[in-house]
Amino acid sequence: MKKSWYHEPFVWLLIFFPASAIIAGMITVSLAINSDDGLVADDYYKQGLEINRTFERDKAAVHYGIQAALRFDVEHQFIHLKFNAHSNYKLPNQITLNFHHHTRSGFDKTVILERIGDHFYQSALPELIVGKWYIELAADDWRLLESARMPVTQEISMKGKA
Repeated sequence: MKKSWYHEPFVWLLIFFPASAIIAGMITVSLAINSDDGLVADDYYKQGLEINRTFERDKAAVHYGIQAALRFDVEHQFIHLKFNAHSNYKLPNQITLNFHHHTRSGFDKTVILERIGDHFYQSALPELIVGKWYIELAADDWRLLESARMPVTQEISMKGKA
């Protein structure tokens, strides 16, 4: 008595490898479509030209004597900022807080901190994935930059660096 083809183990072995390649290909295509790796910037030349402007913004933060302390209130979903500068610097009404993920720009977030009193600012806390982040605090012609691991469990101190 002759066996049917589907009872032969060798046939299934021959079917397994092409089928697994097709499944792996579909998974790869799905990942490529649904994830934003953000590794290639379409305006890389423009970003390169901005480097000198960025250094000037860092120097301006030192010149104004800017210091900031960020506190993340995870329970109430707020960001609190205590901001200090030289007395001759006029405090802005809004400060931009940018969260840049170390490796995946698709997760970057921008928050506007509103002034709620002398030297104090506040905003809602965005949802951030766990990992390393660059935190950029900026307004007018200055910026502060710091690196932190999310979720943050302690206050982040920032000040101008020459």
